[in-house]
Amino acid sequence: MTKLVVLNLGKGSLKQGFTTVTAQLYNYSNPIPIQFTGSLPAAPELIELYRRWQLLYLLLHEALFPGQRWHRNMTNDGDIEIDAEDITNISSVEFSNLCNILQNKINIWLKSELFRNIDQKLRTKLDPHEEIQVILEAEDDQVRRLPWHSWDFFEDYQKAVFGLSAPEVDEVKPLRKPTIGKVRILAILGNSEGIDVQQDRAILEQLPGTQTVFLVEPQRFELDQYLWDKQGWDILFFAGHGSSQADCEIGQIYINQTDSLTIYQLKNGLKAAIARGLQLAIFNCCDGLGLVRQLASLHIPQIIVMREAVPDQVAQEFLKHFLEAFANGESCHLAMREATEKLQGLESTFPCASWLPVICQNPTAMSLMLVNKVDPKPTNLHSRNIIERIFKVSIVATALIMGMRSVGILQSWELMAFDAMMRSRPDEGQDQRILVVTVTEADVRSQPAKERGGASLSDRTLAQVVEKLKQFQPRLIGLDIYRENRVGSEYKKLSRLMQKSDRFFAICEVSEENKNSGVSPPPEVPKQNLGFSDVIRDPDGIIRRQILAMTPASPCDIDKSFSFQLANRYLLAENIQPKLTTEKNWQFGNVVFRNLEENSGGYHKIDNLGHQVLLNYRSSHQAITQVTLADVLTNKLTSDLVKNRVVLIGTSAESFHDYWSTPYSASQWPYEQMPGVMLQAHMVSQILSAVLDNRPLLWTLPKWGEFIWVWVWSLIGGIVVWQFRSWLRLGLAGVATVCVLYSISFGLLLRGAWIPLVPSVLVLIVSGTSIIIYPLFQNNQKE
Repeated sequence: MTKLVVLNLGKGSLKQGFTTVTAQLYNYSNPIPIQFTGSLPAAPELIELYRRWQLLYLLLHEALFPGQRWHRNMTNDGDIEIDAEDITNISSVEFSNLCNILQNKINIWLKSELFRNIDQKLRTKLDPHEEIQVILEAEDDQVRRLPWHSWDFFEDYQKAVFGLSAPEVDEVKPLRKPTIGKVRILAILGNSEGIDVQQDRAILEQLPGTQTVFLVEPQRFELDQYLWDKQGWDILFFAGHGSSQADCEIGQIYINQTDSLTIYQLKNGLKAAIARGLQLAIFNCCDGLGLVRQLASLHIPQIIVMREAVPDQVAQEFLKHFLEAFANGESCHLAMREATEKLQGLESTFPCASWLPVICQNPTAMSLMLVNKVDPKPTNLHSRNIIERIFKVSIVATALIMGMRSVGILQSWELMAFDAMMRSRPDEGQDQRILVVTVTEADVRSQPAKERGGASLSDRTLAQVVEKLKQFQPRLIGLDIYRENRVGSEYKKLSRLMQKSDRFFAICEVSEENKNSGVSPPPEVPKQNLGFSDVIRDPDGIIRRQILAMTPASPCDIDKSFSFQLANRYLLAENIQPKLTTEKNWQFGNVVFRNLEENSGGYHKIDNLGHQVLLNYRSSHQAITQVTLADVLTNKLTSDLVKNRVVLIGTSAESFHDYWSTPYSASQWPYEQMPGVMLQAHMVSQILSAVLDNRPLLWTLPKWGEFIWVWVWSLIGGIVVWQFRSWLRLGLAGVATVCVLYSISFGLLLRGAWIPLVPSVLVLIVSGTSIIIYPLFQNNQKE
């Protein structure tokens, strides 16, 4: 797991001290850093020590290799620029002692009481086995030049690498470029007077999985043209002479025998290359800190330079070791540390060789991995750790949410979401097989109260309605009104029809809600033409389920529902007979009505009352054709409305309180609740439409399927957070993900599948949030 430490020294200096020092600790998977504060005292002696180190370093190398060209360092007259002042003699022992003094002074400075809080907090939060990038942000050039790698922190954390950063950084958004499967390198071999750049070329040519273009002592226009290449470059390499001004503000490279360029003079071309994916620039030339200042202002992800003049052999050995480690799968930073440490083997000949390479890092960019592009098989260690974290978090988040669901905590939310999607379905039109005759409040008042006897429909009116309907040849007539008493003796024709007709059906009630007694059936109607009218309300009072059959109980000793009986008789005319499968599910033709289980879908421990299925209401606002009792009695019916239909007769008068809440009760329907006769019509329609029209029945996944579904969205939530670190982008990606989830769930509902929407949304949030705070938890564990 890669960690990033940004050490910001603010506006101070070595002469005055740094009054406000902040250390921010990032996980690259987490946009929120942990921050510590402290300060650093003035240390003017470090300025003098480093200046003396620079002078002795140059003099010692000049003494050891008299007359030798420095690798890649040239002034205007072609000579080394050394101000020896009063120093006339230098020895390796004296230089070695000076190196030790400088390193000790740096550590004493960093162990000051003012800085201790930062040092201790970093050591408690970081794991010595983690890859750590320590980046210094400072305006003072003298403190940037110090050999920070001498800090004993880097001895204790073997995978920590020090780097510099520009005062201002910004994220670079690369343009899309063609994928060629190889790392593209633009190698500039500049002025090679007195040095061997061919060795650099040989090292680059041996690097596997790369496409390298060499520009040998190019002209300025030629170099600029290649920087604008539309395929883009991954690495920019320069070998040749270079130099920087004393204040390190401006650096320049010598691209051929006569021309030198500053970064500013290549600004537009470099910006284009960075926009097209340039991630690493290596300037294997002397005194490159001036180049860092200018390149970092363009927000290039990584830059490697040499802090001082560098001998030819040291530069080539560094390049060889760096590219070997890089090609073997190390990150840019670890390859940098490994190559730098290997230079120590040269220090008997080239003192302080390991001090020379410096990396400058854009904190918003990940450390470059060569194997990610060269070979898709090796796995980035950082990515693998992130994937493992996402996997672990997703399992825990899914178990947590599904655990909450299993005890019923989410039921009300899931049912509300189910209702909202049901109401959002497109209009699917009327079921032309059904007609409902409603007895309105006006119809009730139009009948003499004495004749009605407190019922909604008198014997005389019922006889009239039946006679008028019969003339138009309905397939079935269903009376959704309780009639416990016999028909009056004066209505023998009605009584005979109720007894003998196989097309007249009536209702009873197995058990009144909250009571032990039910409602008896009409005495005249035979048992095979009876059905119970019982419905099941969910805890919120909404009807979402339909009972097909259940164990009979007195006084309504009927085991089939009213809707089942009507649909069954209709389908018998189509030569379709019902049967019970071995799993005790009712089947009509090829359509199986699978029983709801105790915890089906979003339900938690539903009552186990008979054969229940989810009720798939028709989505049209006028799903069933309706006429009033007055319309029938005043001869407004036509054959088209009645012939061959199932005609249901029931009350819609509010005084009889036969109204029920449905998923549509909150929508803009003509009424907030649905009359019982319309509810029965939807139930009949569900059976007929499923069998005859292949209209989908509502179904749910098995529990293991629901767990996998929710787990997948938990993984997606973690991946989204991993990929988007900006809060704005993360917010937009989160909203987009939820919209996609809703669209998929809604599309599946149109096909009958009730998928866990609410648990999936919750697990997206929980998983994503956990990925953000997981590193904080890990750090607390280390404390």
